[in-house]
Amino acid sequence: MTTHHKQTISLTVDAVVFALHEGELRLLLIRRNHAPFQGQWAIPGGFVKSEESLEDAARRELFEETGVQDIHLEQIHTFGTPDRDPRGRVVSVAYVAIL
Repeated sequence: MTTHHKQTISLTVDAVVFALHEGELRLLLIRRNHAPFQGQWAIPGGFVKSEESLEDAARRELFEETGVQDIHLEQIHTFGTPDRDPRGRVVSVAYVAIL
């Protein structure tokens, strides 16, 4: 007999944004506003809302956290290691952009 247990999986997006600044390649980071890791540097991103696409979520999070908008985002990788986030099972889809 197989035992099933309910597992909650959250879905997030991240926007890895690079820019050339004074001849050097820079990575856009934000300070986290919420636990866990509040106050630490992070790549912009957050949870996907049930009514939005992954790319729309990435664009929304990027704009809300940095004010950056109207850039080309390219999906690059999905991260899904079970214990990667202390809040529980979180799968993250990463996007990249170059300014």
